[in-house]
Amino acid sequence: MATPDRMDERLRALDLAEAQGRARALFAEAARRGLFAAGRSEYEVTDRIGDLAREVLGTRTRCPGRIVRSGPHTVPPYGDEPPGDRVIGPNDTVTAHFGPLLAARGTDFAHTVVLGADPARLRLREDLPELFAAAREAFRADPGITGRQLYAELQALAAKSGWTLGGWHAGHLAGETPAANPMCARADAHISPDNDRPLHRTTKGGWRAHWLLELHLTDPQSAFGGTHKALLDLP
Repeated sequence: MATPDRMDERLRALDLAEAQGRARALFAEAARRGLFAAGRSEYEVTDRIGDLAREVLGTRTRCPGRIVRSGPHTVPPYGDEPPGDRVIGPNDTVTAHFGPLLAARGTDFAHTVVLGADPARLRLREDLPELFAAAREAFRADPGITGRQLYAELQALAAKSGWTLGGWHAGHLAGETPAANPMCARADAHISPDNDRPLHRTTKGGWRAHWLLELHLTDPQSAFGGTHKALLDLP
């Protein structure tokens, strides 16, 4: 296989960014239509988002399992499936994780909605994009930053804001499906304490590494969390 040239790289980056833009639009449309509403179950909202994806994105992919979580189901990281369905409450955090809808495009996207006026949950909603932006700045500022170092930076940012960083990793290479079990994972494909390789590098085949940052913050004592996942190095 030939080494990718600048045009190959540009087209791949554009495809990843375009897929993420469509995922953002899907999330915004789901919120505009009031799909994240109290009284609906997680699987019901998942099905409605799947219908909307076929309408907005033209995708034929059906959602395998649940892509929407609420309340205490937002505490476990993705890959740890909570038991049973759950009805969304009037004062809940709700996360939507679009990975199954975007798998063919090699990317992912997750966002968090807060229902009600609970100050802690509202603070979480505000902190998620701010900490994501801070992590992106740390990534851009240090060409030699490793997965281990960025994970440590995220842990420090989360603790400073009063949250716990959930999960054994905080993101993965775009184009790769993250392993649910760390024992089965490639360390250098994840933003994790086990990855001591620089994130700014080329991958097998000579492609530039593009990363998905998965910021999963939790408040274990109050049994809620939130997720903000998007491309780290592309807009």
